[in-house]
Amino acid sequence: MLCTVLLFCGTLTSGAGYRNGNVEQSCDSMVPKHGGQANTTASPYTLSVDSTAFKPGDHIRVTLSGRQQFEGFLIEARDAEDPEGPAVGSFALTKPEISQLLTCHNIQGSAVSHTSAAKQTEVDVMWNAPADAPPTVRFLATVVAHYNHFWVKIPSAVISQSGVTPHPAQPTTSISAATQTTAVLPQPFSSEGCGQWKSCLLDPAHCNPATDTHCFFLSYRTEGQSVQFELSGPTQGYISFALSEDEWMGNDDIYLCVNDGGRVTVNAAYAAGRAYPEMADKAMLSDVGWRVADGVIQCRFRRATIIPQDPQRFSLDHSYYLFIAHGSAQHGEIHKHKRQPLISAQRQAITGPAEIVTGSRSPLIMKCHGALMLIAWMVAGSTGTFIAGFFKPDWPEKTLFGQRIWFQVHRAVMMLTVMLTFVGFTLPFAYRRHWSTGASAHAFLGCIVMALAVIQPIMAALRPAPDSSR
Repeated sequence: MLCTVLLFCGTLTSGAGYRNGNVEQSCDSMVPKHGGQANTTASPYTLSVDSTAFKPGDHIRVTLSGRQQFEGFLIEARDAEDPEGPAVGSFALTKPEISQLLTCHNIQGSAVSHTSAAKQTEVDVMWNAPADAPPTVRFLATVVAHYNHFWVKIPSAVISQSGVTPHPAQPTTSISAATQTTAVLPQPFSSEGCGQWKSCLLDPAHCNPATDTHCFFLSYRTEGQSVQFELSGPTQGYISFALSEDEWMGNDDIYLCVNDGGRVTVNAAYAAGRAYPEMADKAMLSDVGWRVADGVIQCRFRRATIIPQDPQRFSLDHSYYLFIAHGSAQHGEIHKHKRQPLISAQRQAITGPAEIVTGSRSPLIMKCHGALMLIAWMVAGSTGTFIAGFFKPDWPEKTLFGQRIWFQVHRAVMMLTVMLTFVGFTLPFAYRRHWSTGASAHAFLGCIVMALAVIQPIMAALRPAPDSSR
């Protein structure tokens, strides 16, 4: 009866996890971890400084501004001769309501980021030149216009230490992340070959994504030292699948196909616990293709069986539970999926023999929860109420264990109602192991019903006998 039957629905929550500016995991690359590709076009933003020379202890004003509004930013100072090296110096805030200090490369205050997704057109900070500053310093900024629309490492002019001959200025072009080449698929996927040369998870069972626009489809087959995956589902936002060590979503190897304005981006990701998935390097996926038609998103990609350089990518030589989830997306940002994920009935060997995999959106324990609640209130509870209301005049002289027959039957089925309710009530907690943070009215009503079901027999035990003056 509890809303916890909607297990896992809270895992893919909105991408607000990075709107608070806590992006220290991006200190090195300065690439946002929420997916998307860096813009390679001319940036509408500039990073300027109020001085071209400095000496240790000086304070340099750094200003990020643009012709367009932006939602997020990350500013660092780097050695101009080693832009991939650690951050240099520290910053002081001028507007703490819109900016905050971060600790990058174990240097407190060595980077500045946003505090919310509030739109800005300009932000400035003060850089404190350290005693061990290199001869030349360049400031770099990553600017997020909106979620997956961003520019990486927009450079400022080089500033030089006084008395030190500066190196020639470097070209002021953006340093962007590598892009992923994708292709549009000429035709939809097919279930042909499922169980023969490729394994397939289908919902509904035996559906064919080539002809059924309501078919959720995942296939995988081994090709040398890699595995090719095909994913399809009826959704306008995103379709995803995950490899999991258990039947719980969390700490999983996730793959997302996200519709962004008619184009699909394909990302590998990892969800630590139930946090928003952290996107991985796109270079780990190859032969990427996608298709959007008739309200269906389809994507295909290949990845190596073992990727030792990334421990978050599971080895495909092992067996895992498979999850398929889908939901809405806006500007490439995925949101909470409202439907229970499709979960394979058992672990599947990814590189094992081809087979047709079965799955369900309702685990057996939750089906038992629903069945027990149905029996408790639609059968036992209704029967007890009906007997108490209509059978009191019957068998007036007959008793069972010292009480009238109607009363004994009424009491027995009502106690059965309480017991079935208690067992059914505990099953979602046994499954989830904690209260659902996304619980709706169903969960709270279930708690109220359980409380009333316990109070009822207590009140009956304290009630005076029928011939009592009270």
